[in-house]
Amino acid sequence: MLEEDFTEGNDRPSKTKMKEAMHELQDLGAELVDLSVGQLKRVNLPEDLLAAVRECQKITSHGARRRQIMYIGKMLRNVDEEPIRAGLSLIRGDSAAENARLHRLERMRTRLLEDEAVLSEIAAAWPGVDLQHLRQLRRNAVKEQEGNKPPKNFRALFQVLQDLDKNGVPNDDE
Repeated sequence: MLEEDFTEGNDRPSKTKMKEAMHELQDLGAELVDLSVGQLKRVNLPEDLLAAVRECQKITSHGARRRQIMYIGKMLRNVDEEPIRAGLSLIRGDSAAENARLHRLERMRTRLLEDEAVLSEIAAAWPGVDLQHLRQLRRNAVKEQEGNKPPKNFRALFQVLQDLDKNGVPNDDE
């Protein structure tokens, strides 16, 4: 082999660079496999890739799992990986803007639990919001806190605020 085979001027990448890229895609695939079902939905993967990741999550044998991750890496070669990486960074909380948004919503939830008048701010920010539902969630969350019960409505209130902030309307999947 000549030294010029490993220079940047060559038309095709070196074998080492190709292997590094392949291993990077396999690592990305392994990171996808470690996500929960809800997190995978947020990443918005193509159907065949999502099916391969879900299949890998079911595999318990180390060797079979490793082969499936290699297969996922191979599938990732044919997909634009940037949206996947962006979705993963949001899930990991790498995005400062996403962190700031979540902290803002948490402060709004805390203020709402302290004072029902915050509902008028929410109504001004998101016209058409179901204020009756928010009042009910607030009332139940306050009762939960007073009774030292699990924070089911406390979390549901945050989820509604998050859906409002993201979509403008709450998600009725619950």
